[in-house]
Amino acid sequence: MANALATIILLLTLLCRSATGARTKASALGSQQPPSSLDALADDNGICQSMVDPQNYDCEEHTVTTQDGYILSLLKITIANTCGTKYSRGHTSLSPDDPAYWDWTWDNLVSSDLPAVFNYVYDQTAQKLHYVGHSQGTLMALAAFSREQFLVMLRAAVLLSPIAYIGQMTSPIAKSAVENFLAEALYQLGVYEFDPRGDAVVKLLQDICQKTGVDCTYLLTSFTGPNCCLNSTIVNVFLDHEPQPTSTKNLIHLAQMVRDGKISMYDYGNEGQNIEHYGQATPPLYNMSSIPNNLPFFLSYGGADALSDMRDVKLLLDSLKDHDGDKLVTQYRVDYAHADFVMGENAREVVCDPQMTFLRLQCVHTFKKARSPRILSVETCGCNGVKRNCVTLMRV
Repeated sequence: MANALATIILLLTLLCRSATGARTKASALGSQQPPSSLDALADDNGICQSMVDPQNYDCEEHTVTTQDGYILSLLKITIANTCGTKYSRGHTSLSPDDPAYWDWTWDNLVSSDLPAVFNYVYDQTAQKLHYVGHSQGTLMALAAFSREQFLVMLRAAVLLSPIAYIGQMTSPIAKSAVENFLAEALYQLGVYEFDPRGDAVVKLLQDICQKTGVDCTYLLTSFTGPNCCLNSTIVNVFLDHEPQPTSTKNLIHLAQMVRDGKISMYDYGNEGQNIEHYGQATPPLYNMSSIPNNLPFFLSYGGADALSDMRDVKLLLDSLKDHDGDKLVTQYRVDYAHADFVMGENAREVVCDPQMTFLRLQCVHTFKKARSPRILSVETCGCNGVKRNCVTLMRV
């Protein structure tokens, strides 16, 4: 049962993780941060040392501070960490022991974390970014793009197992948690940090496993859908470093979206508080149809995904129906579920290779539009390994 609980704890946080990718080189660790940012990372091995260096990849650790004081880790590989995780627990004035530290949802990740990361990389490199997101990482990006944030800094976006509309998810475990208002119950009990390894969450998961229709013998399938392509080795490596904490309030926000079937900001539960925060009685919506039609997207989803259900993905695609035909590439893998996109043993061939082809093409298109050697020189530095191809096409 201990191993089963570890697995379900891991899976409950998959919706709450994000990755932003294809970053270019930034400045040295802590070069723009106060001493407190270094102290916040000193007690734990960073991702570079614990996960990337052993695989013989180059990796650099950086920190960046959001406008609301959270200190995030940022790596010169295809990962960035949102606030509250083991690698991003610093803050300029708050401690993780303070309830105020956990007073955020993915709304704040859109308004604070993403701008901090985008601005940091763009300011250091003066080059447009490629964004790669999985699960909640796609929700953050879509919400930002719908409000036309970061567009001048963005070259293209890859969305894996996209989470936008989530009202039709089929995951028995997630649906049980939503239907029984379990996140709200934790919040009322004063549990503001959802720590997947904490006693309160373990008790919560035990309650979930007792619900009708939830078979905790098959926790992975019960939460993500039947993943086709995982092996025990990669799952064990993942479990060595995951799951990571998030805020209970963030889980409440996601649960609201499941119940409402809408992509909206956090609902404070009464008109007065909503008016205080938003100037209106109901939370504002993120309008996916407001995303610019010429923004290059690569969107990949799976037929077995119980969190990013095909019907919800089709709602998202319907809202993008006016997108320029050559700017929206969709990939459908009938046997993939939620975790296959990041841990599948064939994910390199199935997902990564096609997305890299897509990203390279966006470099090519940019270079074909360049009009001066100076522009070509700057843009070429951001091509991530396709410099020769881009220059050759420019000459043609």
